Amino acid sequence: MKLRKQVTVCGVAIFCVAVFSLYLMLDRVQHDPARRQNGGNFPRNQISVLQNRIEQLEQLLEENHQIISHIKDSVMELTDTGAVSPSGHLPFRSANGSWVLPFDGRPTFLAVKPQDCQFAVGTRTQTDVQMLDVYSLLKFDNPDGGVWKQGFDITYEPDEWETEPLQVFVVPHSHNDPGWVKTFDKYFTDQTQHILNNMVVKLAEDPRRKFIWSEISFFSKWWETADVYKQEAMRKLILGGQLEIVTGGWVMTDEANAHYFAMIDQLIEGHQWLERNLGIIPQSGWAVDPFGHSATMAYLLKKANLTSMLIQRVHYSIKKHFASTRSLEFMWRQAWGEWTSASNVF
Repeated sequence: MKLRKQVTVCGVAIFCVAVFSLYLMLDRVQHDPARRQNGGNFPRNQISVLQNRIEQLEQLLEENHQIISHIKDSVMELTDTGAVSPSGHLPFRSANGSWVLPFDGRPTFLAVKPQDCQFAVGTRTQTDVQMLDVYSLLKFDNPDGGVWKQGFDITYEPDEWETEPLQVFVVPHSHNDPGWVKTFDKYFTDQTQHILNNMVVKLAEDPRRKFIWSEISFFSKWWETADVYKQEAMRKLILGGQLEIVTGGWVMTDEANAHYFAMIDQLIEGHQWLERNLGIIPQSGWAVDPFGHSATMAYLLKKANLTSMLIQRVHYSIKKHFASTRSLEFMWRQAWGEWTSASNVF
């Protein structure tokens, strides 16, 4: 408790210094002789200077917010919040103010049976779907409507799930592009570091919570800036199964236009980092944002000892066809060699 009070006082002091700096800057501008000589109006060069100073102040305030957030996260890790409420069964507020449901020991999900996953039963060597034949059947049109914009209506009978409950698979995740609208560092400063910081805190609050992460370029940068307490908390979450590293590439690589050497290189970079720093090897692939998927990537993941993968960006016509024929889970066989990879369309 004493540590928390000290940290709170330090945070308030930093904020007061920032506000006082703003006051001094505005007071100086108001008494600027150039303004008085100009009939009470700011010259253009003074306005430019003022804008620059305001931008600098905004940056200082943002840095101050990040420092306080970092201190708050560190305090959360040093204090034992636990995952059980004082009453033993009612929701309670954690030290950071968020509501937490107490863990009663009962699983919140059903066990996955082998028959629920088509490719988990036995060893399959023959392919069921030839995509060249599928292409000749589909119009690849874009009808508007349905659950998706180019999807189809989904209906069910009210008593359909009385004998066996419907299984819903929810995968909490956050896809972070190392390069898109912002720079890599800007993405990390504005968004990614906060996602990872919150992830450590929230997963530690409740052992039922799960998360996955794929982009090791961002993860390694966070690791380098995190203190030993955050690193140890993250390591425990991974070893305890609450956080899973999927694919483990340096980036979520493009599969449509990238050279296979670049795809291998980024995969090696990510896997070597994971081996050196965490001693883990990913088991599943996760590709939700590449614009198109290549059999090359499935082949490379199989060679890297991954056992399955999930893909997302395929044409809606293919998704609908696979859904209607119950082929969303399939063994992906390349046109060359004998390797097959377990794949799933999301």
